[in-house]
Amino acid sequence: MSFFKSFYIHNTFFWYIAGLAASFVLSFWVEWLYPISWLLFYVLITLFLLDCYLMYGNGNAITAVRELPRKLSNSDFNELKVKVTSKYPFKTRIDVIDELPQQFQKRDFLHTKVLIKNQQYQHIYSLRPVDRGEYIFGNLNIFASSQLQLVKRRYRFQRDQMVPVYPSIIQMQQYDFLATSNNLTQLGLKKIRRIGHTQEFEQIKEYIEGDDIRTINWKATAKKNQLMVNQYQDEKSQPIYSIIDTGRVMKLPFNGLKLLDYAINSTLAFSNVALKRNDKTGMISFSKQIESFVPAIQKITHLNTILEKLYNIKTAFTDSDYGLLYAHLKRKVNHRSLILLYTNFEHISALQRQLPYLNAIAKKHVLVVIFFENTELEDLIKNDAEDLQAIYHKTIAEKFSMEKRLMQKALQQYGIQTILTRPENLTINTINKYLEIKARGLL
Repeated sequence: MSFFKSFYIHNTFFWYIAGLAASFVLSFWVEWLYPISWLLFYVLITLFLLDCYLMYGNGNAITAVRELPRKLSNSDFNELKVKVTSKYPFKTRIDVIDELPQQFQKRDFLHTKVLIKNQQYQHIYSLRPVDRGEYIFGNLNIFASSQLQLVKRRYRFQRDQMVPVYPSIIQMQQYDFLATSNNLTQLGLKKIRRIGHTQEFEQIKEYIEGDDIRTINWKATAKKNQLMVNQYQDEKSQPIYSIIDTGRVMKLPFNGLKLLDYAINSTLAFSNVALKRNDKTGMISFSKQIESFVPAIQKITHLNTILEKLYNIKTAFTDSDYGLLYAHLKRKVNHRSLILLYTNFEHISALQRQLPYLNAIAKKHVLVVIFFENTELEDLIKNDAEDLQAIYHKTIAEKFSMEKRLMQKALQQYGIQTILTRPENLTINTINKYLEIKARGLL
């Protein structure tokens, strides 16, 4: 039974059959072609049987393995490897067909290579998942054929191999080394001038051009006979919460990725930076109910807890209850904290309904409301209008864009910090705001 499941006839064989059929048809008019056609038929059958022997007479001469990372990173290009080794004593053509998870909707995976005896070949390809969850790979199929190309033998490996897709671990790692240094101006992160002296004293150092002259230590200057300044560092162990709205407004997709997943990826990367800078981090997700709550803790191992909670977050198709969020924060978060609220408002009326709760939260905590620009509308605004319908669409797009700015100003009037950002710039802008708040001693 395994023979019949692995046995395939090469397309070339059917071309030969078509040629023979044409030869037999022509022999009705050209008599000398008839015996030649029979001779070619027997030659083809002989070669066919020989090819069968070549492909099946060497045992299992093809071995292959699919190497997957332990976790795939959502929204990033993840590298996967397929290694194939041939033990056939002749040149072998292989067709690699990997059955990718159904989430990718990709059914045209095919890679062809010619191998010699004992040659190992490694094929590297990339996949970009846009949903978290379990991804199941089907068979790794290797179709082997000789140079005769009459028969193909199918080899199957690693059926139903599962790998989970987690929030963007790659994005988190991109910011990891920045978190342990003061070089946060890279990758678009801006340097914030420190205001006041609410930071903790760190050391006395030599004055460098650009240092705040208000920090000059005159006693140390007189002793060293050169300008010396006090160096301060941000206060540590301050509680910070990332709150993710999982309501229907976060279902909108941009560049194939839902706003919810942009927020999740940003939360993971930001939490890693904050922990490395010795602050306490926690997270909350909510819609009609509080779905998950992770208290703010200052342990680097705490990041694994946050990662697992982020992995299981799903988008609800309901309006979120901000009154419930306010009550939960009042009951569970007793210390003044930095609250980063990832949400979205498409109409100013939606914001006005939630303003009383946001204002109440901002009275006790430093609240940063993070919401998104509609990049598709922005692109529509930039395009030239060529007819009346295009003018109408552009006008409506400008109205919605203006409403976003009005919402931002409305929040700022209540003393609420805001981030209005394109989805792809979310992480950078969030870390910028965090650095700004820390530098200005607002927390």
